[in-house]
Amino acid sequence: MSNASTHDPEHTALPSKAEGVRSRVRTELTLEILAAAKHHLATQGASGLSLRAVARDVGMVSSAVYRYFPSRDDLLTALIVDAYEDLADAIEHGERKAKRADLRARWFAAGRALRHWAVGHPHEYGLIYGTPIPGYRAPEATIAPVLRATNVMVEILRDGISSGTIASPHGSLGSADRRAIAPIRETFPDTPPEMLARGFGAWVNLIGLVSFELFGHMNNVIDSPSTFFDHELGRLADDLLPGM
Repeated sequence: MSNASTHDPEHTALPSKAEGVRSRVRTELTLEILAAAKHHLATQGASGLSLRAVARDVGMVSSAVYRYFPSRDDLLTALIVDAYEDLADAIEHGERKAKRADLRARWFAAGRALRHWAVGHPHEYGLIYGTPIPGYRAPEATIAPVLRATNVMVEILRDGISSGTIASPHGSLGSADRRAIAPIRETFPDTPPEMLARGFGAWVNLIGLVSFELFGHMNNVIDSPSTFFDHELGRLADDLLPGM
C-alpha cells in the first residue's frame, strides 16, 4: 500500500505550531529587551544607551540582541515609537471621557492627560520632547505615532468648525505664514490653515508648560504646576474655542 496519500493532521500542524512558539518567544524577548532599555534610559539617559549593557541585563550575548535590534538607533526608535504610542493612548483615552459636544471639556481632558502621562513617565517624555540625541535621526516610522496625539487636538477643532460651534478665521494668514506651516497643512489638508496655525501654537504651549515643570524650570517659581497648567489650558481654550 502506498503511503503517498496518507494525511497526518498532527504532523502537518507541527510547523505552524512551531512558528507560533517562535513568534511568541520573539515577542517576549523583544518586550524584555525594551524593558531593560527603559531602565537604562532612566539611569543613563538616551545618549548613554548601550546595546551591550542591555544584552547583559537580559542575559543575552550582544550578538543575539542585534538580531532583534540591529543597532542602537533601531532600539532608540523602538523606544521612541513606544513612548509616542503610549502618550497617544493616554490622550485618546482621556479625551473620550468628555462629552463629544463639549469641546472645552474635551480640550481640558486631552491636555490634562498629556500632563498626567508626562509626570508619570518623565524619562519617556524626555526621550521624545527633551534634548535631541547626538547623531540620531528619527526615521519615518516615528511620524504616525507622533501625529496620533496631535490629531486629538485637531479633531476637537475640526468638530467645532463642522458643527458651526466655532468659526474658522479665514484669511488671517499671510502667504509667508502659509508656506511656513506647509508640512502640517499636508498632514491635515481638510483643516483651515489659520486654525491649524493656532492649534499648533497651542500644542507647543502645552509641551512647553510640561517641559518647564519636568525639567525643573518651575522650581521656586510656581507652587502648584497643576493649577497653573489648568489656568493655561483655559487661556488657550479661550483663544481656540471662543464662547465655549
